[in-house]
Amino acid sequence: MAKKRGKKYQEALKKVDSKEYAVNDAVQLVKDIDFANFDSSVEVAFNLNVDTKQADQQLRGALVLPNGTGKDVTVIVFAKGEKAQQAKDAGADFVGDDDLAQKIQDGWMDFDVAIATPDMMPTVGRLGRILGPKGLMPNPKTGTVTMDVAQAVSDAKAGQVTYRTDRDGNVAVPFGKVSFDTDKLVENLKAIETVVAKARPASVRGTYIKHASIASTFGPSVTLDLSSF
Repeated sequence: MAKKRGKKYQEALKKVDSKEYAVNDAVQLVKDIDFANFDSSVEVAFNLNVDTKQADQQLRGALVLPNGTGKDVTVIVFAKGEKAQQAKDAGADFVGDDDLAQKIQDGWMDFDVAIATPDMMPTVGRLGRILGPKGLMPNPKTGTVTMDVAQAVSDAKAGQVTYRTDRDGNVAVPFGKVSFDTDKLVENLKAIETVVAKARPASVRGTYIKHASIASTFGPSVTLDLSSF
């Protein structure tokens, strides 16, 4: 059964033509038609010509957006000794080892990014069923399992976003807030497209990015003209 959309959504949808929009025009339109009573996030979704059943065609990684995400990020770090102090000095909100793991097992989840040193992964691994479904499990591919915890904390605080393909070959990434200037949103969006394009698996043949669109939290999606990147 199709989801029934509200009146505000329907009014916004009337302003979106069934065409592909140049990147700058698309971003401006998404800002203009946003109707939320809060500062909405803006997200891009790519549909890629990849077979995610093949390990080499599963994309996963991270990048720091040029203009950040507009979100205050709470960062936790699993580390001991010197690395724990480095994480604290870099601005981590919570740092610990077994005590931090126990806190999460007891139901605490007030954080956005989890980082761990490699030696802490046996402890963190026990939290897989809690962190995994929420996309919070530290992973080397996203730079969140690392000995350089100071850099990882700095990146997270500066507006690092992660990306990964779902089973249908889609990649969805937030790239700012509706309140951002259009040029800053465009710069963030282009940075993501560049990274996704460079991550093209060598085994992919033909068109790689099949479709791309952007939307605010509650607003309708706007299709992008890929050539305008």
